[in-house]
Amino acid sequence: MPAPTPQPTPSLTPTPGLSVLSCLSKPPSLDPGPIQPPSPSLSGSVSASPAQSQSTFAVAGTANVTDIFYYSPLALLELSPSCCITRASARFLSDWRLSADQCIGHQLHLFLEKQIHPSTSISQVHAVIDAIDDAISARAERTSKPINTNHEAACRARVLPVFNGHQLLAITLEWQERPTALIESELVKPGLSTDEAFRILVQALKDYAIFLLDTTGHIATWNTGAELLKGYTRDEIIGKHFSVFYGKDDLEAGKPDMELAICLREGRVEDEGWRYKKDGTRFWANVIITAVYKHGLHVGFGKVTRDLTERKASESRLITAYEESEKLKSDFLANMSHEIRTPMHGMLSACSLLLDTDLTVRQRDIANIMDESGKVLLQVINDILDYSKLASGSFSVTSDIVGVASIIASVVRGVQTTLHPAVHFELFLAPDLPKSVQGDPLRFRQIVQNLVGNAAKFTEKGSIRVKASLQAEDVDSYTVLTEVTDTGIGIPENSTAHLFTPFTQFDVTTTKRYKGTGLGLSISKSLSELMGGRIGYRPNQERHGSVFWFTARFKKIKSLGQIQDWKNQLASKDGSLLPAPNTEAVDLQAELAKVASTRTLLLVEDNVINQKVMLGILRSIGFRNVQLASNGAEAVNMVRAKPVGYDLVLMDINMPILDGHQASSRIRESGINIPIVAMTAYALKGDRERCLEYGMNDYIPKPVDKKYLIRTLAKWLLSKSDVRRSVGPGQLGPPELGLALLDKNRALLEKNLNKVQDPSSVVEVTNEEQKEQPGAESVSG
Repeated sequence: MPAPTPQPTPSLTPTPGLSVLSCLSKPPSLDPGPIQPPSPSLSGSVSASPAQSQSTFAVAGTANVTDIFYYSPLALLELSPSCCITRASARFLSDWRLSADQCIGHQLHLFLEKQIHPSTSISQVHAVIDAIDDAISARAERTSKPINTNHEAACRARVLPVFNGHQLLAITLEWQERPTALIESELVKPGLSTDEAFRILVQALKDYAIFLLDTTGHIATWNTGAELLKGYTRDEIIGKHFSVFYGKDDLEAGKPDMELAICLREGRVEDEGWRYKKDGTRFWANVIITAVYKHGLHVGFGKVTRDLTERKASESRLITAYEESEKLKSDFLANMSHEIRTPMHGMLSACSLLLDTDLTVRQRDIANIMDESGKVLLQVINDILDYSKLASGSFSVTSDIVGVASIIASVVRGVQTTLHPAVHFELFLAPDLPKSVQGDPLRFRQIVQNLVGNAAKFTEKGSIRVKASLQAEDVDSYTVLTEVTDTGIGIPENSTAHLFTPFTQFDVTTTKRYKGTGLGLSISKSLSELMGGRIGYRPNQERHGSVFWFTARFKKIKSLGQIQDWKNQLASKDGSLLPAPNTEAVDLQAELAKVASTRTLLLVEDNVINQKVMLGILRSIGFRNVQLASNGAEAVNMVRAKPVGYDLVLMDINMPILDGHQASSRIRESGINIPIVAMTAYALKGDRERCLEYGMNDYIPKPVDKKYLIRTLAKWLLSKSDVRRSVGPGQLGPPELGLALLDKNRALLEKNLNKVQDPSSVVEVTNEEQKEQPGAESVSG
């Protein structure tokens, strides 16, 4: 609201020593009674002025003081000791766009709360009140923090408390106002336009290369930062195309023109990459190009470049350090795997040999305890290795024939022998469950084994129910749901959130009853996700206990011919043959025994204990002609001395003088095609492939499983042809043997595809054979 037009008043003769401030300090009467006109002796005859609208708050006979306050060039408010507004100057009413009625008689804090900007915090009002309290306490002038008002201004209050002795008479607030958007800078002066100030600012920047391009990409401006970063002076670069900063590969790919095209289409483009200076050196640059328009017309591009070479170098150092740490971790795991598996091989193999002898009942019980404990320890090792591979992202699933029902039934039969007497099993297989599918049987078995094994471990009475059903089906795949319900100890409600976290155990006391690594469920979760499914938990609603479930997605097998073609491709690629039923191992051992007397094997092993147990295993199969070499160099010399004297070499990897890899390479360099089977305690991903790269033909992990050893030996020794002539470096299996075994198992495969309704009568195609493959041990939680 505009300031009221004042009526003329007679001039006043100032009293000596009387100031405006002293006039303002006279105590006003809050109830002065009827307004009296100004005394003629002081002001003569005067007309009523706008100031008289506030005169009810002035002491009678002091109209001159009211006028002085009202017409002051300052924005003033006068407060009573209780902070009620008693007077306001015309300048204040004008600046704040108010009438006298909108402020006179209001409490200050309520008035200010209505006048601050909506986006402003109420704490600004409190700051003004705090400044008033501080001024009263100190009996001195104070200035408040600024507040943002509705009329787009920032105002500070200069607080002047007025005392008469110890009595507070009034409080005067002088409001000092400034625009909120005002920026005081040496650049913005009268005579200096905004464009000129901006130009000076851009030119002065040294850390950024900022310049303009015309519509075709030619450089139009050049600042100091660009000159320092790129090495070109203004005269050298103006008019050149900005592609001069790009490397050969970027130019061949048309990157500069591509960036301008994207910028025109999207308004801006940002990129990071190598850019080149005048002297030919390069730097890692962050580049932002923005399309520039004037009056809607495209006039060019703005380009800002930052040098991020140091950041790039730091990132490279971090990546290198990470890769080095991953390599150290991988090497450590490989070494630990070898160092633990080597004595495990000796122990478990010795137990196996001991169990094949005539023992008393007590001796057999002790040997079985040793064998079972060793397998549990091996399972812990496999858990840790599996987790490390999953955590590093180096784990992968394979593609094979999966008999879903047969695997589940096999796991149930295996776990039944470990149940408490008061627990019974219930197995439900849905009628629509697919008979055979394509997927990873090892990892499917591993998840089922883990969940069922956990249920058996934590259930001492009641039941364990395993249910498998078809959850979903589309043109190419099945999704199978497997649920394991138990009446065991259950899961505490506060522990369910961390159920699938690695190394999580609910009982971590020294008196805990249930042992384990705490990795089983975490590994199962990762495996189910790798197989396109999920895993979860819920409490058993019927009785106390738990329900664990998981889903896995499998590809459909549409015809027997598809299986045959698929298996032939695998056989021709890496020697993988159709898995045979468990009874096949017994038959193969009998066939091996028939030819063992005519075969000569070379066992290359530096560990004396492992030499003894391997000789014992081979002799138990029927081999009598087995020669020993204690290191790779000795093995190379023996093979070179008798190129056709050995039918097969079992080669350890980690040996003194010459390791198994180097020994195999030298044998192949000599042109000798004898089958070489790696026998190693290294069991991480890539170890098998590494052995094949050095010219070996097959791979057996330690601890050596006798059944798996029999199958591997049968693959290479039961061929009618001389494999020493037919097998060259890199070949993984005699073709005649592969086709023979495929034909032999065709009838078995047809039987399995058409007979799955009764799980107890299922002939397992993948189950027992796969269990003997590397890494097929079950997981326990």
